Amino acid sequence: MGAEKDIIVAVELASTAIRAIAGRKEPDGSVQILAVVQEEAANTIHKGVVDNIDKTTQTIRQAVRQINDKLNIHTKSIYVGLSGQSLRSKQNVVTRQFTEKTHITHQIIDEMKDANGAVTYAGSEILDMIPQEYRIANRQVADPVGMQGDSIEANFLNVLARTNLKENIEKCVHDAGFELAELLISPLCLADTLLSSSEKISGCALVDMGGETTTVSVYDRGILRHLCVIPLGGSTVTSDIASNSIETDEAETLKLKYGTAYRSEPGKQGVNSISLSHSRSIDELSLQEIIEARYEEIFLNIWKQIDGRSERLLSGIVFTGGAARVKDLAEGFGKHTHSDKLIRVVKGLPTNVKLAHGLNIAEPDTLYTLMALLQHGDQSCVGESSDGVQEEIDFGASEITTETALENQEETTDEPKKAPGEGTGKKLSRLWDKVSKLFEEPED
Repeated sequence: MGAEKDIIVAVELASTAIRAIAGRKEPDGSVQILAVVQEEAANTIHKGVVDNIDKTTQTIRQAVRQINDKLNIHTKSIYVGLSGQSLRSKQNVVTRQFTEKTHITHQIIDEMKDANGAVTYAGSEILDMIPQEYRIANRQVADPVGMQGDSIEANFLNVLARTNLKENIEKCVHDAGFELAELLISPLCLADTLLSSSEKISGCALVDMGGETTTVSVYDRGILRHLCVIPLGGSTVTSDIASNSIETDEAETLKLKYGTAYRSEPGKQGVNSISLSHSRSIDELSLQEIIEARYEEIFLNIWKQIDGRSERLLSGIVFTGGAARVKDLAEGFGKHTHSDKLIRVVKGLPTNVKLAHGLNIAEPDTLYTLMALLQHGDQSCVGESSDGVQEEIDFGASEITTETALENQEETTDEPKKAPGEGTGKKLSRLWDKVSKLFEEPED
């Protein structure tokens, strides 16, 4: 197997498709992508949540099998990204009072983390706990260990999700025949891949506009401060167009071709008639009004999550995702939210991501989450296939049957019968030698 043992395999459960990627870590810290596959997942994932366990299981199996076939490997485990509408963050404060001035130790901090982790949320579970700041004697600090005080207050940002979200993913992976290497929180991985350290420190919001959801992650002073998933995305825009008696596939095509987030001169645009199937038509103005209206709603929901923190976002807002590819996104967001924040739309391959020779990805900006999951994998997902050994063992089994038949045949001849066990020991010895050779280590 050699280098194949270093391959990492990750799976993204997107609303429109289930995608799998394989790659390996390079000595310089970069990641080389070896293969990418996509399986359509209609009625399988809904708003980032497993909607049909059986279909999801089957699609995961099919996607990973394609990876195996492309690279001639045997995948034993996979990394899977967790996202979905129920994903959100919640602030929590843990306080400790002391009878006298106390030296703050790692043990005290760990006990406060345990106390935070024991907090329960109805219908949800804590996926990650991110320390924000600590307060000692009205002084806010990032690292309190070594300081003294008669009290300490710890602020945590807990990342939550619906309880069965994690359970359903784990079941699908197991039923598909794979081990779960790790369940990764997709928005956090994506932010680590697309945002620089300086952007996180100076303040930045990452907006991932997907098919059925839009995820907003806000960073300040290098730390995640807020996470929210809005149940609106590119498919919502397509549905609005399709509600005008237009087929969904045709509506998606119209959105990509004529869609804009902002019509700068509405009086001079949209006068053309667009031909549709079945001898129907729609005028361009009406179509663009439908698209812009829905994008305005999405932008306003995004701004609602950002507005209270916007003063600290010195690096502005970074957009990514398939729905962020609409024309005039930056101008539309600024006009509809009355914001003057710097807008950047991510394009091209992320830093430290390379493609294997001969591999082409036409639209890398639609695969950023998948690439981020791959970058966060830190252990090989490939194991030794048992197929070859099984074939050899089956061959050995056929020899057992043949020799047994010959032995029975010998008993029907006129030759003198052998004593019980005579000759059988030699046959078993020869068979054991053959089987043993199958498991011998190959010579260097």
